[in-house]
Amino acid sequence: MIKGRTLLALLFPLLALAGGCSPKGGQAEEKVVDIAGIVSPKDGKNEFIGGLARIQEDGWLDAELAKKGWKARWVPVPASVGGPVVNEGFAAKTIDLAAYGDLPSVIAMAGGVDLRLVVPSRSSTNIYLAVGKNSSARTLRDLKGKKIALHRGRPWEAGFARYVQSQGMTLDDFKIINVNAVAGQAALTSGKVDAIVLIQAEAYVLQDKGLARILWSTSNAPESWKMAAGTFARKDFLDAHADIVQTVVTAFVRQAKWSSEEKNRDTVLSWGTLGGTPLAAVIKDSDNNPLPWRQRYSPLPRPTIQEHFDFVADYAFRTGLTRSKVDVSHLVDRRYVDQAVKDLKLEGWWSDSAQP
Repeated sequence: MIKGRTLLALLFPLLALAGGCSPKGGQAEEKVVDIAGIVSPKDGKNEFIGGLARIQEDGWLDAELAKKGWKARWVPVPASVGGPVVNEGFAAKTIDLAAYGDLPSVIAMAGGVDLRLVVPSRSSTNIYLAVGKNSSARTLRDLKGKKIALHRGRPWEAGFARYVQSQGMTLDDFKIINVNAVAGQAALTSGKVDAIVLIQAEAYVLQDKGLARILWSTSNAPESWKMAAGTFARKDFLDAHADIVQTVVTAFVRQAKWSSEEKNRDTVLSWGTLGGTPLAAVIKDSDNNPLPWRQRYSPLPRPTIQEHFDFVADYAFRTGLTRSKVDVSHLVDRRYVDQAVKDLKLEGWWSDSAQP
């Protein structure tokens, strides 16, 4: 993971690259769709994670875009900065589509970027609250007034806030330390904070090493509490190039079909080990997902998705993350996924209303 750089230093080369060699930069002869995604460190360099890498390796998207005189350019975004970099790219119109999370997308919309969620992620991500190995805390109330490491503005914040709210508390009841996951884990293991909010297998890595204990997770919480992600498109790009967006969405649906096949389970699980995460921790987090394997990778909007984004938009406004309450009633646009399912003859492969 890239550390020790400012957000501007991370963002500038991405914007310079995208803005300087696409139609947006004045070279009309080259038609490029810029797609941003999170990368993870591997063998000394950053690589795209999981399904995004699969789409690139598959080659179908490149071939289909080439038929239309277009090409895809993938914009790498380090996980340590994530949403803010994507939002800057959306605002500067150097990113056309991006695979990222719920709260950052709402923050982007509050900043004037009109987005549409064109490929929802069906498999919601679990959120964890872990305490130090010697902590005596057994409930959230035991942490009142204590220091909790929480990367503000990231997708897992809203889900954790729902849990806090359900216990009759607010984030103001704690001393929130705004640091990224890497710095937060270091702070927890050194005793500088009392707890940390993490996602996916990160909490199990600490627990398995005897460095922390998981106090709570969304594994048994309502599905709408869990972190939601997906592929978002700028509305103006979508309006101007609906056929290109459709091609990209179809590639994502093809990848979702591949991931949802039982025979590919081991490969999909191995994607979670990028960055050195032990497979055992990845499997433990996976076991906390109550959905059948096939449904975990369904691109069809989950039944609770509108409720989820309504809460996220309200939460962002109430806590000052946005200056106005974002209207998310038109955020989810499933037309492109439905068309892709039809074109790929995948009707019936996923259940539209499956619940855990």
